[in-house]
Amino acid sequence: MPTALRKQSIHELLQVTEGLNSLRDIDTLLGQVLRAARRFTRADAGSIYLVENGRLRFRYVQNDTLMRGPEASKALYVNRELPIDDRSMAGFVAATGRPLLIRDAYHLRESVPYAFNRAFDERSGYRTRSVMTVPLVTASGQLTGVLQVINPVGEGGEARAFSPGDQLLVLHFARQAAVAIERAKMTREIILRMVKVAELRDPSETGAHVNRVGAISIEIYNRWARDRGVPPGEIHRTQDILRIAAMLHDVGKVAISDTILKKAGKLSPEEFTAMKAHTVIGARLFADSASDWDDMAADIALCHHERWDGSGYPGPIGRLFDEPIRYVPGRRGEEIPLAARIVSVADVYDALTVKRCYKECWTPEQALEVIRQERGKSFDPGVTDAFLAIPGVAVAIGETFS
Repeated sequence: MPTALRKQSIHELLQVTEGLNSLRDIDTLLGQVLRAARRFTRADAGSIYLVENGRLRFRYVQNDTLMRGPEASKALYVNRELPIDDRSMAGFVAATGRPLLIRDAYHLRESVPYAFNRAFDERSGYRTRSVMTVPLVTASGQLTGVLQVINPVGEGGEARAFSPGDQLLVLHFARQAAVAIERAKMTREIILRMVKVAELRDPSETGAHVNRVGAISIEIYNRWARDRGVPPGEIHRTQDILRIAAMLHDVGKVAISDTILKKAGKLSPEEFTAMKAHTVIGARLFADSASDWDDMAADIALCHHERWDGSGYPGPIGRLFDEPIRYVPGRRGEEIPLAARIVSVADVYDALTVKRCYKECWTPEQALEVIRQERGKSFDPGVTDAFLAIPGVAVAIGETFS
């Protein structure tokens, strides 16, 4: 790496490292970490594996050559694991804690224990050349994962190999990133524990369901925002709070009676009125706002059952803590917060495609048709169009969080 470029990269590294500490969502953070490592080294592609249950789990990927178009993010939702041993490059780095710098993955020395799996290249037509793999280790020495970047290019776009200077830069960055990743993992775990409390009451409110709703919401927002030219920085900031807030959309159900939550048949009018209270109760949990995340979580909890045409609930609530709850005609159009309009689509799609105690699951095609028919009725037309542009991504999310 030329000296001038290295100095620029070190300056960027310090700026990016500071920014990582403000991110709360693990997936948003992984995307930023990988994007930064690739930018420092001008790498075409890369991936991140995290340690889960004693194995390396594939968690994030980027590839400028292959991941293009509205459904490029489908590649993010792949169930893939590796053992922590010396048979693969990532496994070797995780097992030994030593970084690897490979000039050409197709021409490894015979003496090394690890091998390069060409299956992806053969399937996609990609050609992996230079590979750098580094461990993600916290300050306390805890291995949290592995960061891998692939195929650096020169300033003129020509192929080159990673240098020792690249490795030093990325190793330093990886140490800082590992700390941020551990913090974000703890945040996600806390959220999932809150979901487990709801799951004890409502069998449909599972960790898989909220992960799907969170992921689909992020993908809808990305498409919606890019179609409108929203700056990347704003997209990343919104992503960081939207996924976590979306995962808690139904947390207010913890206060609803079991006889209602677990009823197999249709709810009576009185039971439905009682069920509607979960929106207000959920919003109350975030009423003492300390951050933009609290504000968005309250908006989503309160408004994800509002409808674009004004026929939803609970409507504009004057004071959240007044009892009894007084329902008024629903909000309509852009009176409904954008985040709630997005989660509404994601939640309905997931509810339709998953078997519940009161219904069989529908095919993705059937669910998409319902969403299409409800465009401009239940759902924001722009949000609906963004969702309908990424059907394959929604299916991939469903398979990942099955």
